[in-house]
Amino acid sequence: MLTVLVSGLAIGALYAATGLAYNIMFSTSKVLSVTTGHICMLGGVFGAYFMLDLGLPAPLALVGAVLVGAAFGLLTEVIAIRRVLARSDEHLWLLSTLALATMVQQAVGLWWGTEPRPFPRLADQDFTAGVLDQKYWLPIAAVVAMALGLEFFYRRTMYGKVFQAVSEDAFAARARGIATDRTRALSFAIAGALGGLAGFAAGQLTFAFFALGLTLTLYGFIALAVGGLGSNVGALVGGVALGLFQTLATYLFGGEYQQTIAVGLLMVVLLVKPEGLFGSKKVRPV
Repeated sequence: MLTVLVSGLAIGALYAATGLAYNIMFSTSKVLSVTTGHICMLGGVFGAYFMLDLGLPAPLALVGAVLVGAAFGLLTEVIAIRRVLARSDEHLWLLSTLALATMVQQAVGLWWGTEPRPFPRLADQDFTAGVLDQKYWLPIAAVVAMALGLEFFYRRTMYGKVFQAVSEDAFAARARGIATDRTRALSFAIAGALGGLAGFAAGQLTFAFFALGLTLTLYGFIALAVGGLGSNVGALVGGVALGLFQTLATYLFGGEYQQTIAVGLLMVVLLVKPEGLFGSKKVRPV
């Protein structure tokens, strides 16, 4: 049971990291990009590629995975978001990001292969199984570092203040001289970098698999919706809760109940508290 709980925490940490990436993008664009989970997938696949095929040491492979994630995040903003937001206020970005995510997933499948490939171990250790295995604690440590880093960024840096200003009112921020388009692009690059980090840290748990992106996109969104859109604390709580519920359901009833538990948790929370556990109610000024 202890192993089940630790496994649930690790999987929940990956969902929470995906939710944090959603939040960073949403803060400056009000867009929920379907490519978010695919960023984490690229972090895992390219991390494995750098170490297994190119023979790079783990630190350089980590840097490479983070850079790939940042590049894809920026590419998402440039190709699938920027022109859509410039021409329409409708939710057409849902189709453009879905199209980009599908193309990237298929391209990775053709290049990398369609079978999951084991991710190399990042460090030698005496304990290679059980609750002390690094495959459980690396994603947990990564999401904690991400959350603390984002808290410092938003509260202690000038760019963090700019992100908050654009999130509150993009029109007012633009009137004050803030380059909102550049800020939005930077937010997608930062979200991509953190997604690449999360995918790399969780590689031993998920394997390097081309089809992982859509799963993380869905479960990361459920975690964010449960915790509350825009709340980093909510993303952490929602992700951990979802991971624990899924692993417990698998342990007690079987793996076929994973999706039922995930969607059921979302429905219960939205029926009781539609804005999420830590979300704030939207008040329409009259």
